Amino acid sequence: MRIDVSLLPALAAAFMLVFARVGAMVMLMPGLGEANIPVRAKLSIALALTLVILPLHQADFRVDMGSMVPLLVLMLQEIIIGIVLGATARVTLSALQVAGMVIAQQLGLGFVSSIDPTQGQQGVLVGNFLTLLGISMLFATDSHHLVIAALNDSYKIFSPGEVMPSGDVAALATRAFSAAFKIGIQLSAPFLVFGLVFNMGLGVLAKLMPQMQVYFVGVPLSIMVGLMIFAAVLSTIMGTYLDYFVGVLHQMMPLT
Repeated sequence: MRIDVSLLPALAAAFMLVFARVGAMVMLMPGLGEANIPVRAKLSIALALTLVILPLHQADFRVDMGSMVPLLVLMLQEIIIGIVLGATARVTLSALQVAGMVIAQQLGLGFVSSIDPTQGQQGVLVGNFLTLLGISMLFATDSHHLVIAALNDSYKIFSPGEVMPSGDVAALATRAFSAAFKIGIQLSAPFLVFGLVFNMGLGVLAKLMPQMQVYFVGVPLSIMVGLMIFAAVLSTIMGTYLDYFVGVLHQMMPLT
């Protein structure tokens, strides 16, 4: 019996090209690209997704095994596409950090910080809580499946071997960053109103009762009332964030 192995080099090259896009995206996507997740776990997930996606898009790759230069250029392009897709999904988490920072400032907790376990760096405590809660809700609602669907549909938008539209990529990045900041401010809007009204009330109280130590009364009261408002609107905040996250991923999926 004779086994034909002539297709193995082309198949291996296609596998590496798919793995370049999938691996770059997995390293950045929310929930899987966190700093506290072992690198081996990320690689295992990337390899598993590559094995699933490769049969669906193997025919899209036209690999020339006669020269290494086109292959390396194509791999670099796949890595850039994976970074763009993963970074777009990652930027959505910054909306929660922006909201947490604004909320902490209005509650008088802006100086309270801790290590963000997802990024391994210092962050505001409220922002870290919202980020962890957001990641947990992404998995609880199976929204991470949309990330995999967007990765699969990315081959319809960014076909292998075609020149990457740099203008569209720049527009996508600009919209992602601006939308994240806008959503972050919108999520913290109730606390902006609370901070304005509360500080105006403290100013009036300080004028009416100059002998009263307004600061020692206002800070504990601000934290207590702010936490009560935070508990009341938390479900609305996370629901709005989930809708925003789903909308961002749907923008990366072509209409069929």
